[in-house]
Amino acid sequence: MDASDLLRNSLLQLSKQENIRDFVEKTPVSRSVVKRFVPGAQHSDVVAAAGEIAATGRLSTIDYLGEDTADLAQAQQTRDAYLQLITALRDEGLTEGATAEVSLKLSALGQALPGDGNKVALEHAHDICTLADLAGTTVTLDMEDHTTTDQTLEALRELRADFPTVGAVLQTYLHRTEADCRDLAGTGSRVRLCKGAYKEPESVAFQSRSDVDRSYVRCLKILMHGDGYPMIATHDPRLIEIAGALAAQAGRAATSFEYQMLYGIRPEEQKRISDRGDQMRVYIPYGEEWYGYLMRRMAEKPANVMFFLRGLATRG
Repeated sequence: MDASDLLRNSLLQLSKQENIRDFVEKTPVSRSVVKRFVPGAQHSDVVAAAGEIAATGRLSTIDYLGEDTADLAQAQQTRDAYLQLITALRDEGLTEGATAEVSLKLSALGQALPGDGNKVALEHAHDICTLADLAGTTVTLDMEDHTTTDQTLEALRELRADFPTVGAVLQTYLHRTEADCRDLAGTGSRVRLCKGAYKEPESVAFQSRSDVDRSYVRCLKILMHGDGYPMIATHDPRLIEIAGALAAQAGRAATSFEYQMLYGIRPEEQKRISDRGDQMRVYIPYGEEWYGYLMRRMAEKPANVMFFLRGLATRG
């Protein structure tokens, strides 16, 4: 295990440390830096950010932060937050043509609740998909740790029966993902391909960055040569170049796939890709539960850590 892998594992551990979270949340300097990655806690904050992104020709997908919901009331509150968000986006004209869509974590909608958690999460997701469909936009189901993969893909199948455009997320650090790509490369299937951001055991996931990258390319080949709609979620210049070459090789039009990057990461590159005629969608998180998200983003790429630390030093 190299130094970057050690750093990644340490940050993933920190994402679960409440005492560290409390310190970061109460430090005004760090909160000001966090705004680079999370535009705010309220609907108005993220709608404004989505509007600014749309004005530059980019698309967006919005995540109301939260996961591992512990009670039914909290799951209902998350569903209601998404319904309010979609309504606000529609009122601003941002849902037309899926200029702004939403990303859902089923654990935030009640998947982990005892007893009928899967049923509760599916019903809440169905409510959100119904309103999104009426508003003219789409929904993507975020993927979480490997223990929920089968449940999430089953929910995807059920939702697609009524809403065929619901997107899936597949993580290339999992050994199973090539097979999942083959299953989901059919006509009209929207698939976001990412590396993965959870700490997973060696039995189910590649542990080295090079193995994860090689898996990404293998999965990307399957999706690009399939009949679906690949969503290439990466900031890695080499993988972006490979994706473009594979798209050209497969004879894909620019409208038949898209690139995705995180809010606040490589914004100039995002604009460059959009300006050259390719589709670029920005993943925008918002809400109070930003700490775990931030730690996982830093774990994904050491450069993100350096940006955060430089920001603290500059603003301090």
